[in-house]
Order: sequence, then C-alpha cells, then structure tokens
Amino acid sequence: MSDDIYDAPTAEELAALPTVYRDDLFKDHVVLVSGGAGGIGMATAVLFGRLGATIVSCSRDEGKMAAFEAAMASIHVPCFTKAMTIRDADQVSDLMAEVWDRYGRLDVLINNAGGQFAAPALDITPNGWRTVVDTNLNGSWFMMQAAARLWRRHEQPGCIINMAVVLGMLNSAIPHAMAARAGTMHLAKGLAVELAPYDIRLNSIAIGVIASPGLTHYPDSAKPSFTHNLVRRPGSVQDIAQAAVYLAGPTGDFITGTVLTVDGGGDVWGEYWPLGQPEYFRVDYDVE
Repeated sequence: MSDDIYDAPTAEELAALPTVYRDDLFKDHVVLVSGGAGGIGMATAVLFGRLGATIVSCSRDEGKMAAFEAAMASIHVPCFTKAMTIRDADQVSDLMAEVWDRYGRLDVLINNAGGQFAAPALDITPNGWRTVVDTNLNGSWFMMQAAARLWRRHEQPGCIINMAVVLGMLNSAIPHAMAARAGTMHLAKGLAVELAPYDIRLNSIAIGVIASPGLTHYPDSAKPSFTHNLVRRPGSVQDIAQAAVYLAGPTGDFITGTVLTVDGGGDVWGEYWPLGQPEYFRVDYDVE
C-alpha cells in the first residue's frame, strides 16, 4: 500500500473533488464541525462550505484553528473558530451562545472531535480510559445538549450528526473508543425520540478505515488489516463528508435515530487489528 494515501488533502484539493450536490444546497446555513482541522473534519467542513454554508469549528489547539481558518480562507469559505475543549460543559455552552450571537442560527452540528489510541486493554491506564471516554462520549453529549437547548429556545429545527466507528469490526486494542462511540450512537438514538417534537434530527455515521495521516501511527504489522473490507481498500475522507451532507440535507429529511455505515463492507468482513493480528489468531490448529 502506497504511503501517499496517508497524506491529508489540502482544502484546495478537497474543493476540487467532484460532488453530486448543488453549489447552493446550504446557502445561508451555519454548520458547526468540531475538530475541523483533522482529515475527516477538514473534508466535511470544505464540502459544506463549498455548498454555501458558513463553517464554525473548535479545537483545544489554537494553532490548528488558525490553520483551519487559513484553509477556509483559501477557498473563500466564511468561518469562525474557537480554541476550547468540548470536555467542559461551560465552554461548550459559551461556544453555542456565541454562534447564535454572531449568526442568529445553527443548522447542523457535526460531532467530529474525538480521539483514541491503540493499546492492549490490560495496559490502558485509568487516565487513558477517562481521556478517551470524556472526549468522545461526554464531549459529544455536552455539544448535543447545548445545541438542542438553543434550538428549542429559538424554535429552530436542528440536525446532529455524530462521527462514530463500526463496532462490529473493532476486534481489539481500542476498548475505550468502542465503549465511548457505542454510547454516543445509542445516546443519539434515544435523543432522537426525545427531541423529535422540536424538529431536531440525530444520526450517526459509523466510519470504517479511512486513508488519513492517522494511519501512520499504527505499526507495520497492522497495515494489511486496513484493507479488510469488501472493496479491498481504505475509504477516503470525502466518502465521509458526502455521507454527512446526505444526512444533513433534504436527502436526510426522513432519517433520524439511525446509523449510516460507511466502511466498504468492513462490518461484513468483521476483522480489524489496529495493533496487528495477534499470534494466537494466526495459528492453525489441527482438529481431529
């Protein structure tokens, strides 16, 4: 597998990719993509931006947000960013209030910020566990609750999309991420029922293995598992961005409380080893 698939496309490269969606699909809309500076976050922000949306993003890293603003400016997409942590409910509430103060609306919230690290389950420290769960689950919850409160107050419809993972193909090495993402997906299903009276839709995207710089962090022994899906290759960040547009646009008006799986059939294949396949599972046993 060529190493160049791990290179993150630039905003200009992403903006030049073909898409089936019309240019003004999200004209005058405001879309918040947390963690927009990352590979999937950048692709999602660029696609919504080129379709007419104003983009809001947040991250703990002020430098990443400055780079994100520059990237959006390079393709003439209006944006606003804030350096903050989604782990803090008060900071999340302040962000949402500022979005409404600036724009008077928020149309789509995409919970993209999060992270995990691959490690044997018995080696994960309490702090490592808390960090992943606090960001991926608690942070997403704070964002959903804060946005929904303001949609209710202003009597505006809303759409929430949670970036998650394909639980069926996560065999080992990221139990903290599995627990947090499973919680987020099931939380969204429950909230879809409770928030339906306010015209708020909630869905999740279960993401398979995507070609991005993050794959370079895995050992060489794990690289073959990145093609363990039915199309025999990793997906692209644009695949996920277009799925988000599908759910957020008119194409998703009748979709809520569900999970859209974008993984090339990886959940059918059912094998994914972030740390490489353990020797135990590579041994062929003779059965008499």
